[in-house]
Amino acid sequence: MFENVVETRAAICGTGCLLALIFFVSHLPLILLIIPVAILFLGIVADPEETHAVWYGMLYTLGIFDLSVLDEEERGTCSVKKHYFWFGEVASAALLALVFCIPLGIFLSGRTDITLAFIGAAMLFLPLFVFLPRLIRQGMKADTGSILDTFGKNEQVKKVFWTLFAALAGIVLIRVVDPVTAQQVVGMITGMGG
Repeated sequence: MFENVVETRAAICGTGCLLALIFFVSHLPLILLIIPVAILFLGIVADPEETHAVWYGMLYTLGIFDLSVLDEEERGTCSVKKHYFWFGEVASAALLALVFCIPLGIFLSGRTDITLAFIGAAMLFLPLFVFLPRLIRQGMKADTGSILDTFGKNEQVKKVFWTLFAALAGIVLIRVVDPVTAQQVVGMITGMGG
């Protein structure tokens, strides 16, 4: 599929259309149609090398990407497109974590307040987002050394982790303490109050 540009674009666009149809038939909220529209847009405008890099990042997260199958030209192209590789890695890690967190959030929302259900699911998401891909790669005995030599370390995982951690801490802070104390703490953290 990846050797032919037209087939690659058709496959990505077809995936977006199929996902849109599934969302529409399932009567999911219309805001979720952003996802298939984004996939459709990427299928139209994305460069095939960028698509390869994203795909390789997703496969690496699952521990099934072997860098030795690429020739020198592909390796050079992918190392230039390392941000796309990292995007695939982060997206795949998030999907893996969400597979466990969404059912937990739905389960907890029937038993407790929606905010507490969200906090519980987010507390499970954060460690799964970071450690589940590592465990999978270790179990699959993936060659992480050669990947790090080619693509470097993905700093995006840390950024996503700390952003989600700060958002979760804010939600817990708002939920646990009174609004005046929460504003004072946020002011101290941001340097706008004391």
